[in-house]
Amino acid sequence: MKSFKLFVSSSVIALCLLSSSCQPAPVKSGLPIVMATETFLGDIAQNVAGSRINIETLLPVTVDPHEYQPKPQDVTRLAQAQILIINGLGYESWLQKTLDNLGGQRQMIIAANGITPNSDPSGVHPLGDPHMWMNPLDVINYAIQIRDGLTLTDPAGKDTYTRNADTYIAELHGLDQWVKDQVNQLPVEKRLLVTNHDALGYFASAYDFKIVGAVFPSVTTEVSPSAQQLAGLIGTIRSSGARVIFLDIGENQNMAQQIASETGIKVVTDLYVESLSAPGGPAPTYIEMIKHDVTVILDALK
Repeated sequence: MKSFKLFVSSSVIALCLLSSSCQPAPVKSGLPIVMATETFLGDIAQNVAGSRINIETLLPVTVDPHEYQPKPQDVTRLAQAQILIINGLGYESWLQKTLDNLGGQRQMIIAANGITPNSDPSGVHPLGDPHMWMNPLDVINYAIQIRDGLTLTDPAGKDTYTRNADTYIAELHGLDQWVKDQVNQLPVEKRLLVTNHDALGYFASAYDFKIVGAVFPSVTTEVSPSAQQLAGLIGTIRSSGARVIFLDIGENQNMAQQIASETGIKVVTDLYVESLSAPGGPAPTYIEMIKHDVTVILDALK
């Protein structure tokens, strides 16, 4: 997977593309058009923006951002955005080429900026593991980046963004404590995670889980594992006593099911990691997504 690099010098970034000016693009009706790439980012940003700005989201629900390629209508929507909120760390691997082709200028808010990432041991993702949102305390940084980024273009909304961010940060602290309370009911020796790809590293570190292995031994699913890697994972599963392989709702199950048939463990396919669910689903907001995933994981491991 090819990643793009954005070199930054501060926590709030104005990325100017194909332009000699670094001023934000003119806003319509006094407020900017703001777009978040992923659904969970859109929800986090909406909590900060409140009723002052409607945050648009580029990717549909349950679409894997690792495999996403913009459609013509997506490019049109990107062209209209004056502020673009992304996760960063190369998570949106398609974005740099798309913006280079698009031209123009827009302010970029990189939610993960300022957090030191875990490495990708596979070397496939040299910027590190981008799945920081799976630790609610890291999402506090996301809220701060979004607050400051919106304020940069809309200074008149500073009090609103600050107040909303403070309220949301308090909710994130509450979510973190809720997860700890739930996880503490599961003995440490049962906290064993096998995943389809390395998407739960920050979650595992925050809540004392052990990552036994991943079907795709990288933070992306775009590079297939070798036969030797699969054989190694099967051996590790057998020796560790792990009982479940966890998959995101949109991931291909074929290899996980093959490993399950070799090892006798079960496959759980209804985590929401890369995307929220539809509004009527089990994970329509970021906070509900984390609660859903924790409940699914603990039910499977009990």
